Amino acid sequence: MTAKLGSAISDKIIQLIVAPAGANATLAALSAADSMPAAALNTAQIRAQNAAADLMERSETVNYPAVNVYCEKLVNALTEKSRSFSGSARMIVEVRHSHDRLEGLQNALELYTDAMTETLSASRGDWGNGMFYAGGYEVSFAAAKHGGRNFIQTAKIALDIGVSIN
Repeated sequence: MTAKLGSAISDKIIQLIVAPAGANATLAALSAADSMPAAALNTAQIRAQNAAADLMERSETVNYPAVNVYCEKLVNALTEKSRSFSGSARMIVEVRHSHDRLEGLQNALELYTDAMTETLSASRGDWGNGMFYAGGYEVSFAAAKHGGRNFIQTAKIALDIGVSIN
């Protein structure tokens, strides 16, 4: 049951990201406000997978920016004793961006990360099927390193999804 739960929540987050009012709509508004052009995300750039960037680059062609959504941890706290699972799922939305130069890499990554966090914030509440999102998240930025088109940088958005299912 727990493996399917992580996949179900990942699928729900991806649905929110690719929705018409999702990340691309938010990205367009943010890039217009900042006068910084940003390419829209297509569905091939968004996956439900937890894999290192260098491993993905060796196994297939990767289009950047790339968004990976996965479940990091499930906690069955049994807050509702009558449920088989009543707790939380720690989900990660990982945004990876690559550029041929270091200049502008951080700014572009922050723009895509802002689009993801605003999309998630707009989706607070009941997600159905026993899932709900209170709206909190934590963002961590990794240092830029060699990879991708020359340089790659990653931002991880961690959020807790409440789960109550039989």
